[in-house]
Amino acid sequence: MQQYLLNEAKIILDLCGGTGAWSKPYKDAGYDVRLITLPEYDVIDYIPPKGVYGVLAAPPCTEFSLARNAWPDIKRDFIKGMNPVNACIRIIWKTKPTFWALENPVGLLSRWLGKAQYIYEPWWFGDPWSKKTALWGQFNHPKRLYNIYDDLSNAYDLSNTPFVNRRWINRKDGIPSITTFTNSKEIEIRAMTPAGFAQAFFEANQ
Repeated sequence: MQQYLLNEAKIILDLCGGTGAWSKPYKDAGYDVRLITLPEYDVIDYIPPKGVYGVLAAPPCTEFSLARNAWPDIKRDFIKGMNPVNACIRIIWKTKPTFWALENPVGLLSRWLGKAQYIYEPWWFGDPWSKKTALWGQFNHPKRLYNIYDDLSNAYDLSNTPFVNRRWINRKDGIPSITTFTNSKEIEIRAMTPAGFAQAFFEANQ
């Protein structure tokens, strides 16, 4: 209880956070989590408060995703894509938090942000699918739980995942990977931070 009360004074900004999946462990532990996401808030014109403790940023990956390579006729708009990225970085530098992390699926964003500090797969933390994700920032690396996919108790069992109604493909290594989504709701689900990673990140950065 005492730690919960202490956490109430620590502001966590969840930028472009969608459902708030990444910041949920902080909210559950009593942190002052502020979800800055559309349609209520636009990160581009958001003015942050003083005393921010941590920043979690997940700007849209639409213009940077390697999945876009499947549609070469659709031009990428990097200026549009970088607008929320730049806004997140502005907020980070203005608030100077104790820790911060900006995530995007491994793709073209590294052209502007350089090499990622950390790259992970959801299955490393118990969520049984593949989605290679990059993080930039200043943070402690979460403790990886699994080094071998087949060691997961729920390996290949996708019945309880948020993607249960989607078709899956297996990579060359046999690990399930989600197929391309076709509507905004499916894209939103695909963008959610895996619960296992969110918990591990929280445990490493409090």
